[in-house]
Amino acid sequence: MAITYPLDLLAGFPGWSTEFDLLSRDEFSRTANGRTIPKNLGSPLWRASYTTRSLRPNQLDEWRARLSSLENGQKTFKGYPTSRCRPIAHPGSAVLPTGSLFSIDANRKAIRITALAGVSLSVGDMIQIGTKDLHQVMEPVDGPVTGLFEVRPHIWPGVANGAVVTIVRPTCIMAIVPGSISSTADKETGRGVVSFQAIEAR
Repeated sequence: MAITYPLDLLAGFPGWSTEFDLLSRDEFSRTANGRTIPKNLGSPLWRASYTTRSLRPNQLDEWRARLSSLENGQKTFKGYPTSRCRPIAHPGSAVLPTGSLFSIDANRKAIRITALAGVSLSVGDMIQIGTKDLHQVMEPVDGPVTGLFEVRPHIWPGVANGAVVTIVRPTCIMAIVPGSISSTADKETGRGVVSFQAIEAR
């Protein structure tokens, strides 16, 4: 059976995302008076660092193989911060609804969502718009039709009202940063920790 990409790599991942934040794509120049001026070269992309707990030899080999299937960044996987698989106000495993993008403000950084009855979103929650756009909530809101609230990064071009909004395990498409995988085993026990870095692939 063929492997399907983007790979659901993090299902059952025995570790944690130690970093998950936005990588700026700005270019900087310094003026004669010392001020540094950024020039925007595109919306920021998500970047992450993942680390497992100490793995037994068999587990270590399994995760080495899983990461090898991503071919050093040529293939993609579904990435997300492992700390934010659900909204902060809704821990546990209860079923939560899928929302719909109700409107986008003219500034492309504020939105309204509908169909989220009984759901509260907190600052720091993650939402997925469409099939691959991951955003972080900047203001607390609740449904069923939210007020206008800001997200980062700004809404990507081409996104329109009516897009599906996912609030349970929201993801973006990521690729391994070439050369970032580390999986050295202890020579005495054979146990080891696997770590790697990734960046959003659009």
